[in-house]
Amino acid sequence: MTTVTLFTRNGCHLCEMAKEIIVELKEEFGFDYEECDIEERDEWTEAYGLMIPVVLIDGKEVQYGQIDKIALYKAFSLK
Repeated sequence: MTTVTLFTRNGCHLCEMAKEIIVELKEEFGFDYEECDIEERDEWTEAYGLMIPVVLIDGKEVQYGQIDKIALYKAFSLK
């Protein structure tokens, strides 16, 4: 099964918007979803601190910053 990972941080409005998009797409595509707060691990903060939110599909970075629903939809459609 496909896994979607959202790297986020508390208080991030772009992260909340990304989560809403992912939840909508989850209904259609039925993937596993995990959310990771970058402040929980130094390596996540170092890797994604300036980029959040970051969306990975099966470990591959597909979008960051302003998350676009259409682009994510296309990424799922290609799977």
